[in-house]
Amino acid sequence: MTLLDDQSIQDCLAELEGWSLEGRIITREFEFEDFVGSIRFVDSLVEPAEAMNHHPDLGISWNVVTVAITNHAEGGLTDKDFELAAKISRNYE
Repeated sequence: MTLLDDQSIQDCLAELEGWSLEGRIITREFEFEDFVGSIRFVDSLVEPAEAMNHHPDLGISWNVVTVAITNHAEGGLTDKDFELAAKISRNYE
């Protein structure tokens, strides 16, 4: 897997609504009506993450889920990270 350069990262981010860059990680917060909605959303991420064998870092605070994605093995961002982010965004819609 090849690490993306800064321009490629910015180009990929431009295609993803709501995601931002924090160092070598892309993040997004997803808001729900309550804790149950947050947990259901997290549960919906299991299948795509397992299918890709690529797992996001998650933070849950009652009605907000923070998703952080990077390629730990590669030490930065790859196309796979942005592919997973797009799938996660579709689960939220």
